[in-house]
Formats: sequence, C-alpha cells, structure tokens
Amino acid sequence: MHSRLWHALVATAALLVATAATAVATPNTAVGDTGDRAPIAGSTPTWATPHTEVARSNGHTVRHIQVALALRDQRDAERLATQLATPGSAEHGQFLSSKAFLDRFAPTQDTVDQVSQWLGTQGLRVTGISANRHFVDAEAPTSALESAFGTRIAAFHTRVDGVNRTLTAPAAPVTVPTSLRASITAVLGLDDSAALLKPQHTRTTTAAAAAEQHCARWWNEQNNTDVPQKYPAGFQSNSLCGYTGTQVRAMYKLGNGNTGAGTTIGVVGAYNSDTIVADTNQAAAQLGVPPLASGQYSAVLPQGGFTDATACGADGWNAEQTLDVQASHAIAPAAKIRYYAGKTCRGTGLYDAFNQAVTDNAVDVISNSYGNADGESSLPQAARDQFNSMALQAAIQGQTITVSTGDAGNNSGPVGHPTASFPSSSPWVVAVGGTSVGLDQNNQPKVLTGWENSGNTQSGSSWAPQKDADGPFASGAGGGTSALYDAPDWQVGVVSDSGGKRAVPDIAALADSYTGMLVGQTIKGQFGIGSYGGTSLASPLIAGLVVDAQQARSGNARAGLLTPALYSLKGSSAIADVVPQKAGVWTPMMHAFGGVAAPGGQGSYLIDFDARPQNLQSGPGWDNVTGLGTPADGFISALSQ
Repeated sequence: MHSRLWHALVATAALLVATAATAVATPNTAVGDTGDRAPIAGSTPTWATPHTEVARSNGHTVRHIQVALALRDQRDAERLATQLATPGSAEHGQFLSSKAFLDRFAPTQDTVDQVSQWLGTQGLRVTGISANRHFVDAEAPTSALESAFGTRIAAFHTRVDGVNRTLTAPAAPVTVPTSLRASITAVLGLDDSAALLKPQHTRTTTAAAAAEQHCARWWNEQNNTDVPQKYPAGFQSNSLCGYTGTQVRAMYKLGNGNTGAGTTIGVVGAYNSDTIVADTNQAAAQLGVPPLASGQYSAVLPQGGFTDATACGADGWNAEQTLDVQASHAIAPAAKIRYYAGKTCRGTGLYDAFNQAVTDNAVDVISNSYGNADGESSLPQAARDQFNSMALQAAIQGQTITVSTGDAGNNSGPVGHPTASFPSSSPWVVAVGGTSVGLDQNNQPKVLTGWENSGNTQSGSSWAPQKDADGPFASGAGGGTSALYDAPDWQVGVVSDSGGKRAVPDIAALADSYTGMLVGQTIKGQFGIGSYGGTSLASPLIAGLVVDAQQARSGNARAGLLTPALYSLKGSSAIADVVPQKAGVWTPMMHAFGGVAAPGGQGSYLIDFDARPQNLQSGPGWDNVTGLGTPADGFISALSQ
C-alpha cells in the first residue's frame, strides 16, 4: 500500500474513533445509586492502546458477559488454602465441602441480588448465576454495555503467535457504581483476550509420513548412520515413533496396582470430540492400556451447544481433549475421567468450564492444557484474578490443579522478550514443564533431560545450526519468572535468582514431540495413531500420578494445592533431578511445533536436546525447564503419606 494512502486511512480511522468516543451514553442511575463511579483496575488488556485501535465496535452486537463477585474474605481464604496444603500444619488436609466454602467465603445472596438488580436497570438481561455465586451472567447489545460500564468498546490490531489479529476490548477502564465496587471484581466478556488461550500440544501431521517410516520404537532402535554422528554411540537416535501406554507407565515406575481406583480426574477444554470414547478404546487395544469401562468417562457440555468453532480451531481443541483423556487414562487406568467443555475459546467459555469443574467439586484433580504464548500480561489483570479466585476455591476444597507451561520456550519468539505464560504462573496451580526421554528396549531411561530443543540442518558432512526467525530454537517447554506474582512461601530458599517472584515450572513430565506418546484419534472419519507431545501431554500425566498417589492415601484423601508437598520433597528420591544430557535425534521431517519457525519439507535434520537455544535449560536443583525435576520411583509413595 502506498504510504500516502496508508496515512490517509489512519487519519480517517482516528477521526472516526474520536467521534465515536463522544457518543458514549452516560450510564443510567439505578435506585439508590448516587451516580458516582469507580474504575476496575486491570480491566483493559495491554494490547488495547490508542496506537493499536482501528475501529469502534458495532453497538448492536450482543455480547455475553460475566460480572465476577468478590470473595467475602480473600486474605483468610488464601491463608486457609496454604495451611490446608502445608505438611505439618494444624489444618493440613481438613478441606471444606462446596457448601462450607459457599457459607464461609462466597458472595452473599444479598450481594448477588444487588448486582443483578443494578444490571437490570442498565438494560442488561441477567441469564444466570453460577452455583458458587462467583459469576452473574448477563447479555446486552454493545451500546448498552458501554453505557452500563462507562467505557467504549473498540477493535484493536495485535499479534497472536506471530499472526496479525483484530480483537475487541474496552478502550477505557471499566467503571461501576462506587456503592458496588467492593462487590464487583471484574467484568469478563467485554474483550477477546480469551482468544489468546490455546491448547498446548504438538503433534505430527499427515506430511510426517516420511518421518514415521524412519522412527524408532525405543531409543536407538534405529539410528541413521548415513548422516553425520554428532553424538557418541548410543546417544544419537532416529526420532521416536511415540511411546505406548505400557512404556509411559514404565517411565514413571508404575506397578499393576497403581490405577487411580476410587478417584476422578477432571479435564478442562473447549468443544467436544464425539468419538473420544471409541478412539480411546481403539487406541487402548493397540497401546497396552485397559479400555474405558462403562460410565468411567463423562462429559459436562455447555447448554445451547458450541459457537465460534472455525475461528477458535475446534479441531485443535478436540485433539487436546483426546490427548488429555488418553494420557491421564494411561497413568491412572481405573480413575474416572470427567471432561468440562467450554462452548467457545472466546469470551468466558474456558472460565465457565473451569468454574463448573470447581463448583461441582466432583473431581480430585483438574488438568488444564492451555495457555497463552503472548505473555502472562496479555490477559487483563481482572481476568487473571478470576482464574486465581476459582483456583483458590479448588485448593480449599482439596482439588489439585495442574497447568501446562507452554511449548514456545520463554515465549520470546511471539512476544519479543522472555515471559512466563498464564495460567501456569498462577501461585495456586502446579505448573508442569517438560522433559525429553529416551527409553531403551527394556524401558529403562537411556536419555533424560529438559525439553529445550535446538535444530540443525545437514550441510555436507556436518550439521549447521538453523537460523530461522527464532534462531535454532526448535520447540521447548515454557518456564521462567513471573513478572506479576510474588514467590509463594514454598519456593523461598529453593528457587534462586527469581527476584522474589513466582517461578515456573514446579515439576515436569514427558513433553518432547520427538519422544512423545502415541494417541489415537478419528480425524475426518479416519482413525489413526500418531505421536503427540507438548506440555499438554505433561499436565495430564502429572494429573494421573496425583490420583495414583491419592489412591494409596488413607481414605483416598485428596491432596489439594500440591506445591507445598512437592517442594518438601526437594532432593529426595521421589523426584529425579534433571540436568542437560548431550544427545539428539535425527528426523527427515522437521515440524513447526507450538508456533516455532521450522524449515519445513523433507530433508535431514538433527535435534539437539536441552541445548539452551534461548535462556532456558535444565540444571542441578530447581531449574526453569523442569522445576524440581521429574517423578521418580518413590514419587507415589512419598505423596501418599
């Protein structure tokens, strides 16, 4: 586009925006409302700036929102959650029921009624109240929402995973009546920040058939000696085909009695695969895992069906669901699995599903394999606070939450600088990083190191480091230091150089795509089995191990917030310390996993394990790739105490 035309268009857009700003209606005044307004801090995303604004939103577009209500005593809830999870505490393990939590901490019914009444006076239609009174659901045209919350809703240009996107958000802070400000902590659904949350798995595609023909069923079963051997004998292998359920169980030293019997695993995602049970059972028959028993799997689906399937990439979410179910089932084959589906990746869809899993209190651990590679601050503070509030309730009820840390390393590729991802940086979750694992024919670890891969392309008789947009980085687990949250007590004295901030991950499990796990899925009517990886694999693996430990605990007692117990195991035989190991895999097809640049097409490539392509690498003690390390032989026993 010519420069002169471009500047003219920008000027026109700015004029339209300025004109639109003067057209915002003054909020209506409810009975008993003086008209004084108070802003909600952190209600606008960092990417919604005057420089990125491009247009005013259509005032007739109906948006579904959630008004989040404050807990009655946030500080005491945080204190209790910590004490309940701390070994040796007088309150350790004395978790509250959902009703007890509601009676002690939830907003009162009077608060719900006051907020609902005010919304009605503003022309909003209240459509529901969550069972834990955390959210008041409502809907209205955009113009009514602007009037009610004293803001202007506009469209903004931003980049998501390196792709230009146009997303909607408030152009000014959301405000509410001063008389209600202490009760209202956020208004969700006014912006499209949730669209930044994506499933965090990696998988091969149909174009990888050439790679699958050369893959190894175990480490070094096949090693292409026609290419340069960069590593000593036994430490260079063809990429793995993907481990079976039997191999993954052996990886974590699980016996026949470790089944998770008497427990329930929750999985949160968006959309729903209609073939999930059939796929899981068909895969189980080939991968050494028992099939799902009748009634062992259930799904909680949203009322009214799903929306935005194309824009949100529903197929990717279906693949995520399939991976999460089959990975957790392999580790805990007798545990029940309950899937909570968001109706969309946008708006409040994922939060609805997560809140339902917490409110139902029917699952012991909740696995979340999604996050944002655009940095934890790309989600508005008010939205992050709501996840933390729900996670806090889960901890008080004894539910453990696992969250994948991401597949784009330190996120400097999409963001431009190192940053942690959310919700893995939340202090109320177990942040799960990734490992690269090479098992030998007897299922013993020949290679165990952090998942931070560097890519090389064959150049004659040597390997040349790749020089893509993100340098040699060729996939890896997320990790690093949060810029937002202080270090929890259990990380003090364990994690160094964090500047007093929350550091991720806490623990790690199998995640490397080139040493992944086999998963069966029906795609376009055709069932197939292929290798999956990503920290989306690691999170449900840890979830399965958590319920295996719960099975061994007296009375199947829950663990709740698991991090204090994990950090108390530092240096014990229960957790294997992970350090860099010089090893790598050859592949004829390199893939762009997790938004990572890759050359594409057939060729000859070598993947270096844990080679510090960015600033992340495993190391002695806690590290920013694997946290404390990875579960070892004594993990189940230690956590069952």
